[in-house]
Amino acid sequence: MPSHFKLDAAGAVALILALLITLSGCAQKPTPDNVIWQQQLNLPSVQYSAEIARSLALNIEQISFDWLDQSRDRVVPALLFKPARQQKATALIVFSHGLGGSKERYAYLGQYWASQGYASLHVQHDGSDRKVWRGSRLTLPFRLMDAADTAEALARVNDVKFALDQILASEHAAYFDNQNIVMAGHSYGANTSMLLSGAQVEQNGTLVSLKDDRIKAAILISAPPFYNDQALDKVLAKVYIPTLHITTTEDEIRVPGFYSSPQDRFDLYYAMASSYKVLAVFSSGSHNIFSGWRRSSDSAAQQQVIKAATQALSSAFIEQITTNDSRAISLWAQQHQAVLAKFLRSDLVAMAD
Repeated sequence: MPSHFKLDAAGAVALILALLITLSGCAQKPTPDNVIWQQQLNLPSVQYSAEIARSLALNIEQISFDWLDQSRDRVVPALLFKPARQQKATALIVFSHGLGGSKERYAYLGQYWASQGYASLHVQHDGSDRKVWRGSRLTLPFRLMDAADTAEALARVNDVKFALDQILASEHAAYFDNQNIVMAGHSYGANTSMLLSGAQVEQNGTLVSLKDDRIKAAILISAPPFYNDQALDKVLAKVYIPTLHITTTEDEIRVPGFYSSPQDRFDLYYAMASSYKVLAVFSSGSHNIFSGWRRSSDSAAQQQVIKAATQALSSAFIEQITTNDSRAISLWAQQHQAVLAKFLRSDLVAMAD
């Protein structure tokens, strides 16, 4: 792989701005009717999620790692969630956090996946993790820009590859099926996941692939666009593996000089060349509702429902791609119609519109 990684100027600016959502928040929409979201707390997925959370100590194990990639002199912390009592997991999910996140930030996903019989390795990216929030607010924009530059985008990809090498060479590899490896991520982490899944980046006028062939499927939550002026179908033409796309009707990014609309998440889905793909669009909710943060108009009930539904959908997707059994994902779509604006599967017509 070439050592020099470069986006064109417009692409670099677009990527940086797309990831700076926290500077200005999301565009304002009418406040969702909290009564509706309160009613959805009775959904099976929400009830089951709460039940799982009450018995985490019995169902899962958590193991922390502080690896050092000596070839890059870069620390790669990680957190492994796996089924308890030495039960062998049927798949390994590798999760990449969003800008300013950490290996613990999306624990609700890793814990749930482990309770369902999957192992989940959450990688922390040292150059774009929670440390960007430390220091003067006056210099925060510059720290965010450094975290979102092209060198860090490449470093994140190499973090995942290194972490995979480490876990597959460890004693823990005996406790999951290494033929079923799924890449997952939110926001910046979704971009990292797409690069590892076959999305191509431009270098000296040529598209270069950073794909890791060990990855068999990808879960992309609130994925921002790669380029403003690069055709997505060209960038994503080599992403053949199954993909699950999760977003909301209000999943928009707005900063001075740049706006990324919810339509960008749709465009990524339609441009993806996946052999099988799924798109779930929740009827409201901000970009960061999946990460544990929420804007003032995101109610606690709304976030609880969306997070639980995301847990259940991602697990149903993994079940389908590992067993070829689509019953769980079909049932999920039926049970969650009340909170979905759209649900698409490439093998079916739209189930909600």
